This record gives sequence, structure tokens and C-alpha cells, in this order.
Amino acid sequence: MKQKGYVHVYTGNGKGKTTASIGLAIRALGAGKRVLLLQFMKSKSYSEHNILKALSANLEVETMGKPFFIAKEGSVSEEEIARYKDECVVFSPGNPPEEYKKLIADGLERAMAATSNGEYDLVILDEVICALFFELVSFDDIKGLIENKCASTEVVLTGRGAPSELIDMADLVTEMKEIKHYYTQGIQARRGIEN
Repeated sequence: MKQKGYVHVYTGNGKGKTTASIGLAIRALGAGKRVLLLQFMKSKSYSEHNILKALSANLEVETMGKPFFIAKEGSVSEEEIARYKDECVVFSPGNPPEEYKKLIADGLERAMAATSNGEYDLVILDEVICALFFELVSFDDIKGLIENKCASTEVVLTGRGAPSELIDMADLVTEMKEIKHYYTQGIQARRGIEN
């Protein structure tokens, strides 16, 4: 008999949400479990993609993102937008880019199937909480996914700014709290550490 699967939320402004979920994936793989890592709002440009595909035949990694950042008007400083140059698309609240919404909707459809069909023991929805913040998915979509998950499937949702309704639904919530970060000194993301 399969064990009960729980819902984890890794949130907060601190570094380490994706890193923690990948650590859990490695632990699950070591126990012979089947794992799906769906990365929302990311492209395969992060260093972990160079090694994850070789770890295990029981691991699938899929990305649903574009090679640019998005930001709501007023949520990011002009300095930060300038730092990203042409790699940042700024949109007015309630009006995210349609092409991005479609991409994330396809990813959510994949997530709903993966969490409900029992094929995977662990499904990680990396940065899906950010997709929620940017209005690319609705809370009702996330709620439906959780309510319809296979009883034995463990589900992890990551991203900054988890709403209280999601925290209430989860079985385990970890908040990564930033105490100090070298970004404030102008240090850019470093390959193999942040990227």
C-alpha cells in the first residue's frame, strides 16, 4: 500500500526554495520514487539542468518559461528594470502578457494531470506561487490541483508570496526568510550558486 502524500509550500523572500525542492527530489530518487519537476517561469538556463537529467531515469524535468522576466508596474524599481535591460517585460496589474499566460496554462494542465494520475510519487511545481502572484494562474486553479491530487502523491509548490489561503491548505509550510544577501551590494546571480 502506498503512503499518504502531503502538500508542501516553500515560500518567503529568502534564497533556497528551489534548492530545497531539488534536495527533496534527490532524496525521493534515492528511495526509488518517481519524480516530476515542473519549473514555471523558468527556462533551461539554470546550472541544475546540466546534472538533473543524468541523475535518474525516475526524474523528469520540464520548464514552462520564457527567456525574460516579467514584473507588475510599480513592483520593481527602475534600477532593477535597467539592470535586466531587454530581458524584462513590465505589465500593468491585471494584464499579464497573453503569450506567457498561455504557456503557464499549458504547464498547469500538465501539473494537474501529473498530480492526479498517480504516475509520480513526488511532483514539484517550482515557482508556481510566483505565477499566481503575477496573475498567470488563479488561486482556484491551484486549489483544484490540490483538492484533486492523487492521495499518495506528494506535491511541493514553491515561490515567494504564498497567500494565506494556500498556506492554510498545505500540510507543511517552510518560509525562507532573507536576513542578509549580497545582492544588496550589487552582486549579480553567480553561475552554480544562484543560476
